[in-house]
Amino acid sequence: MSDDKRVGIVLVSHSAQVAASVAELAKGLAGGAASVPVAPAGGTEGGGLGTSAELIAAAAAAVDRGAGVAVLTDLGSAVLTVKALLAEGDELPDGTRLVDAPFLEGAVAAVVTAATGADLAAVEAAATEAYGYRKV
Repeated sequence: MSDDKRVGIVLVSHSAQVAASVAELAKGLAGGAASVPVAPAGGTEGGGLGTSAELIAAAAAAVDRGAGVAVLTDLGSAVLTVKALLAEGDELPDGTRLVDAPFLEGAVAAVVTAATGADLAAVEAAATEAYGYRKV
C-alpha cells in the first residue's frame, strides 16, 4: 500500500496531554512512523478534561487517507462519544472503526502495524492483541 493510502489512527483521551503524549510515544517507538497519520483527540475544545465529538471528528478527517481510520479510546465516555459519532453515520470518514484495545499498548501496536502498510483489519487485530501482552 502506498504511503498516501495508510490506515489513519485517532487516539481519544479525556486529556489533551495524554492523547498527544501517547501519539508521540507510539510514533517514536515505531521508529517515527512518519508515513502513519496519527492524531490525538483529547479533552474538550476549551482545554478541559472530557471528550469532544467535534475534536474526534476533526482528528478522523485529518488522518483519513482512504484506507480506513482506527479509533482507540481511553475510558467509558470516550467510547460512548465515538459510538454516537459512528451511529450518526456521516460524522466520521467511511471505514472508521472503534477498536477495542488497551490505549497505550494498542496505540503502539496499531502504529507499528500501520507503518508496514497493513490494512485496517490487520491494524485492528494488532491493537486488539495488545490485551494479551504480558509484563511479568
